[in-house]
Amino acid sequence: MAEKARILLVDDEPSIVKMVGKRLEVEGFDVLVAMDGQDALAKARAENPSLIVLDLMLPKMNGYEVCTMLKQDARFQKIPIIIFTAKTQEKDEKMALECGAEGFVRKPFRAQELLEKIRTLLGTPVQPGEVQ
Repeated sequence: MAEKARILLVDDEPSIVKMVGKRLEVEGFDVLVAMDGQDALAKARAENPSLIVLDLMLPKMNGYEVCTMLKQDARFQKIPIIIFTAKTQEKDEKMALECGAEGFVRKPFRAQELLEKIRTLLGTPVQPGEVQ
């Protein structure tokens, strides 16, 4: 049996964490959760996730800082990061990509959009006949 991809979900809104985390688990992912920037760094370092879904507006350290710090560390340069945020201006997406993120999803969001980005970055596209 193939090992589940581990996704680190970083958001300080419990309702978002619960909803997105449950959907990712239903889709077959192992979900880790961090509620602030410092916890996100600690969990990334301890758990070595396959991918990180990262909010920008976080307590203790914002998502830009977390993304930059992870991407400056050789151990995490190949781990895809999707910025997942209510910030909707083009400059926000540009800054996210400049700090090393591979994807950007705006809230409010469609679950399918986030799942497609995750699967694309992990190289696991939806199989024909799979529930979407």
